[in-house]
Amino acid sequence: MELVKIPNQDWSIGKYEVTKEEYKTVMHAPFTRAGSKHPVVDVSWYHAMEFCEKLTELERTAGRLPAGYKYTLPTSEQWEIACRAGTTTKYCSGDTEEDLSRVAWWYGNSGCRTHPVGKKEPNAWGIYDMHGNVWEWCLDEHPEYRLSRIDRGGSIFGTAINCESSFVHSGSPDRRNNLLGFRVVLVPAGK
Repeated sequence: MELVKIPNQDWSIGKYEVTKEEYKTVMHAPFTRAGSKHPVVDVSWYHAMEFCEKLTELERTAGRLPAGYKYTLPTSEQWEIACRAGTTTKYCSGDTEEDLSRVAWWYGNSGCRTHPVGKKEPNAWGIYDMHGNVWEWCLDEHPEYRLSRIDRGGSIFGTAINCESSFVHSGSPDRRNNLLGFRVVLVPAGK
């Protein structure tokens, strides 16, 4: 799992969305769809959290986990900090759809199919695919819709507005579909 340390923070975030290959390795789950370097999809919030728990256990057992840290999903706030990478524009790359297309697979350029992670430009902190490709589960409940979990980033079918850094979407934590995946954060265990 490649991570990017967030400046002035005590946490790191996945450089890429979790791929089908990584998910299969940790969860021992078969995937019938091709594209092992594509983001994993069709994963509920509960399955994403189970992945984080198993990854923490595997990395701790292998001696690769820093003491006092664990893997989990990013909070919505952490996700947006990582996505923006210090910017204040609509997208980490600017304000236009052309800017979006440099960093994202979205309705305007995706061909309505997911793509392998890391094929577009990264943001200023070296994080890929924060906009588009697949929606990404976040840790938090939506503040206005109890029992609903936040997801961010837009997808291959998302409009430019759906892909904006500030756009928040949510749904039932047991929801699964071919546009919904996740990435991990490494945080102090008390958070």
